[in-house]
Amino acid sequence: MARYVLSAFASAMRAIPALSTSPVTTRRARDVWIRGAGRRPSRVRSASEEASSDRRRVKHVGRLAGALGRPGRAAATAVATASLACGCGLVGGPKTVQEGVPLVMTVSSQVFSRGVIAPRYTCHGAGISPAINWSGAPQGTKSLALVVDDSAAPITPYIYWIVFDIGPQTTGILDGQLPPGARQAGNSKGTVGYDPPCPHNSSHKYRFTVYALGGGLQLPGGTSAKSAWTAIAQAAIARGTLLATANP
Repeated sequence: MARYVLSAFASAMRAIPALSTSPVTTRRARDVWIRGAGRRPSRVRSASEEASSDRRRVKHVGRLAGALGRPGRAAATAVATASLACGCGLVGGPKTVQEGVPLVMTVSSQVFSRGVIAPRYTCHGAGISPAINWSGAPQGTKSLALVVDDSAAPITPYIYWIVFDIGPQTTGILDGQLPPGARQAGNSKGTVGYDPPCPHNSSHKYRFTVYALGGGLQLPGGTSAKSAWTAIAQAAIARGTLLATANP
């Protein structure tokens, strides 16, 4: 967690070189940011708790701007924009997904025992993709997409898996398989398909988000994570999220 927070803070500092030369200002802003963004939940949070957490993050940027001083408000604004654009603490999508798309779908997995991802689906086992089920796609759904990312990253999430062009009548994905006609995008590792979570020192939470889309993405298989993510955000009409924990 600290690695993600400090990385995001450093990016904001680099946006305004004059600030990075002031150790006092930098330390003050860094401390404010870590206090507000560096907390990790001790349990799996509900969707409503996730949304509340998002609102607290946005409010926290105001305190960060105060710590940076007047010249640093642009940097704080950049951090806020990046946080919303990356889907931090919410659904793995841009600001339009957070604000305009209802969280009405239900996502579940029979292979997760009490919210824990079995080693079979991580780097500590076979590393195959898990079975995921969903319901509640609204009328007007033309296709579905699944995004798996790091739910604990406050600024730049790590994307493990993006599946899109899933048929609108589909209600799940089987272990290690894709529904007919579905395609996979790139992940943060730089490969295409499922990159199994690989926690080492402590347990970590991961987010499985299913989006109902108002149309197909018109993207080829193997498209970049950014391209797929942006297209999903623009087409999303509903969503649902499942949080699960993987152990080292």
